[in-house]
Amino acid sequence: MKTIRMEEMNWPDVRAAIVAGFTTAVVAVGSTEQHGPHLPTMTDTRIGDAVAHEVARKLGNALQARSIPVGVSDHHLAFGATISLKPETLKSIIQDYADSLIRDGFRRIIFLPLHGGNFVPVAQAIEEAKAAHPDVDIVGYTDLMGLVGFLTRVSAEFGVSEGESGAHAGENETSLMMVLEPNLVARDRIAPGFVGTLGEKELQIIFQKGMPALTENGVIGDPRKASAENGKVYLEKLSSFLAGEFA
Repeated sequence: MKTIRMEEMNWPDVRAAIVAGFTTAVVAVGSTEQHGPHLPTMTDTRIGDAVAHEVARKLGNALQARSIPVGVSDHHLAFGATISLKPETLKSIIQDYADSLIRDGFRRIIFLPLHGGNFVPVAQAIEEAKAAHPDVDIVGYTDLMGLVGFLTRVSAEFGVSEGESGAHAGENETSLMMVLEPNLVARDRIAPGFVGTLGEKELQIIFQKGMPALTENGVIGDPRKASAENGKVYLEKLSSFLAGEFA
């Protein structure tokens, strides 16, 4: 096959791939939201799309379905440059994705949220989709702190602290975007944001009061150590980690 991205394929080729055993579909669930003064609003979706593609490729029997580009981001609205869905809207979209992909013939669907606000509604939507389609394997990686912790451990290999690595427009996301979309990284605006410990307490502040309650510039982390070299490692290790969850 020339590609495993369904959006680049025609229907006979998708059907032929499914018949040939490509019965797993991988879907990234991204967002369109502020990412500090230096990263584009497409950051979560762009990273999610790249990771989902690598996960599908590593699984070997999978196609990548079109990424969902907008998520639950109301906690970012105070900064502007953000489009947010209601949790129920995102859940409906995920359920419609599952219904459509199952009708196509997929027997396994993997949802990968790469934006913090999506984890809870994605987990809920997966459970509802499972109930509606008990004969299909519908799964996802929905452990937000597990994802943050994994990226923090990779950051430590570069001498980047947990606070610098961050969870939103910090070192790891900035490094990834330096690989994926280098021309969209405003390097002259790179600056640290909140660099304290990000735990359950801080997450509750973000989700209940909005990002400005924790960070003045919309950044959680310190992107000043970011590099394309680090980004390549993040992409490989993150996609391998997630593929391993579903192998």
